[in-house]
Amino acid sequence: MIPRTRSDALALVAFDWDGTLIDSIARIVRCLHLAIEEIGAESRSDAQLRDIIGLGVQQATEDLYPGADEVFMRELTRAYRAHYLERDTTPTPLYPDAEATLRILAERGFLLAVATGKSRRGLDEALAVSGLGGYFDATVTADEHPSKPHPGMLAHLLDRLGVDRRDAVMIGDSAYDLLMARSLRVLGVGITHGAHDRYRLRRSGAAALIDELSEIPPLLEPGRRPT
Repeated sequence: MIPRTRSDALALVAFDWDGTLIDSIARIVRCLHLAIEEIGAESRSDAQLRDIIGLGVQQATEDLYPGADEVFMRELTRAYRAHYLERDTTPTPLYPDAEATLRILAERGFLLAVATGKSRRGLDEALAVSGLGGYFDATVTADEHPSKPHPGMLAHLLDRLGVDRRDAVMIGDSAYDLLMARSLRVLGVGITHGAHDRYRLRRSGAAALIDELSEIPPLLEPGRRPT
């Protein structure tokens, strides 16, 4: 845990993971293609696969294959996780300034959290490999709460950390992050280097759009916070 000075005015900055802090879009798309091929399912385009990034695997499967039964969902989930966690070696680097941004926010006294559609195993491994785990006061995954855009993950973080919705910000690269935030009337900030484009992020309720993580600390300075 990064030492920090806390105050009554402390706010929470919650981050999505894939496509927000870590550049994993290419790996997710590749592993979905491999999993779909492995189980013999009908193929889906890159655009269709990018569109469901940010959802939990079960919700993503339902969106890609409406009406799929439980056996199909389990098999696709198993195959995808095997490829992503054990077989595929597509690089997933941190986005530029990811650690520097987290450090600045921590030093300024913000609580930091992750709300992600990843599995708990996937997130824990990613936090360990990236070296970012110590920055976060809480994390939550789609294994533990319903998939975005359901508000459950973000509501859990607010409750666990004792933060009022008005003192929280959600940072994400997908419409699902922003719709989750909007459903709780939490400020949502869209970052454009991930899964969804600027138009979709804005349409999903982004109060502000940024292109790089380094824009976050200035955006959250007193008097500049978007509303």
